[in-house]
Amino acid sequence: MGFHDIQFPPSISFGALGGPERRTEIVTLVSGHEERNSPWAHSRRRYDAGMGLRSLDDVARLIDFFEARRGPLHGFRWKDWSDHKSCLPSEAPDALDQILGQGDEVTTEFQIQKLYRSGDESYARPITKPVAASVRVAVGGVQVWPDVDYALDPLTGVIRFFTPPDHGAEISAGFEFDVPVRFDSDRLETSLATFDAGAVPDVPVVELRQ
Repeated sequence: MGFHDIQFPPSISFGALGGPERRTEIVTLVSGHEERNSPWAHSRRRYDAGMGLRSLDDVARLIDFFEARRGPLHGFRWKDWSDHKSCLPSEAPDALDQILGQGDEVTTEFQIQKLYRSGDESYARPITKPVAASVRVAVGGVQVWPDVDYALDPLTGVIRFFTPPDHGAEISAGFEFDVPVRFDSDRLETSLATFDAGAVPDVPVVELRQ
């Protein structure tokens, strides 16, 4: 199993159906009350790439991509158009968007993450496939620069500073990102006749745990 650092055609993923999935175990007690628990610390995304196909050329691109990945054997990057930025979809990423941690004059590595907040609750999602050219990083509110102040690993989402940030300095970042995924089927079935009639193939894609 491997990972190919290539993005699924964004023109197809733009129309895809999908989003986050959680696994919740629910036990209903004799009293009618419920006990709920989740074995998953993080959500997992699922998509249907078939919903984004608009032309026979798209079908050809999908077949090329599927064969080059050997079906589900190799993972790849997926742009989730509904959630691919550290900020609101209408905004441009800014170095102050997401807080990654605080300096302690020892730690040099910080994982890029995105915080989802509603009311008093929040969820921190590790971002492992940032779009390198989009990443902006700040220390103590001041933007710093790649290859001068830090190095970014675009395959893990880890930022490594050449010099440990000062004690108490807030580390923040803004970015675009992809989701690491694979095809969730060994088969890709297409029919030009049904496609022309308005039917689309089922092309399941699932997020990789990394």
